[in-house]
Amino acid sequence: MRKARIALTAALVTTLGLGLTACGGGDSEDGAKEKESPAATAPTPEKESPSADAAGSEGGDAQPAGDVTAPGTGLKVGDKAVLPFEYAKKKGTLAITVTAIDKGAEADMSQFGARAKGLTPYFIKMKVENVGDTDLSRAYVQLRGLLDGGQSTGVSLIGDIPGKCDKESAPAEFGKGASFETCSLAASRSGDVTGAEFDDGDAYSDKPVVWTTG
Repeated sequence: MRKARIALTAALVTTLGLGLTACGGGDSEDGAKEKESPAATAPTPEKESPSADAAGSEGGDAQPAGDVTAPGTGLKVGDKAVLPFEYAKKKGTLAITVTAIDKGAEADMSQFGARAKGLTPYFIKMKVENVGDTDLSRAYVQLRGLLDGGQSTGVSLIGDIPGKCDKESAPAEFGKGASFETCSLAASRSGDVTGAEFDDGDAYSDKPVVWTTG
């Protein structure tokens, strides 16, 4: 299985008092391209925390056939969400289960250099299963960390911490029934990361699916 790992010299950018900010994930044509893009990008606006009982779906044709988890749904760590997913211009359906949100130590961030001082990392671990008919080979999933109460951390990282938060891509053959485990790296300067959100696609960009530990 190929890893979409950023080099240890990954750069982080400080902007507008939000600390280190970057866009996470993204739909690249090949997971390997992520290795060539260690630099952080511009921050994205903070989103309001979605209500756990929000119902309904948006996006029209963006929704695949069959049952999917509605935009705005609130879940607990350990719960599974069935979600539409697009990668390399291929549309499919994934079942994502956040299995843990583990707190790391500031020392774990040493690979990011001096600008990471004061940041505490959090490891959003998940299982990803292909439950659709499209082979989504080499795809990877990125979830964003949320503070207690649903606020953005103001920090999003591109990279991983080997042995503690390994960012894995899907195998070369990733058809229906195949699964893999991966980790999204989050960090905070103040407050604990207690949630993770999926906001890919038009239907979920304003109403993400959110997992929380509480």
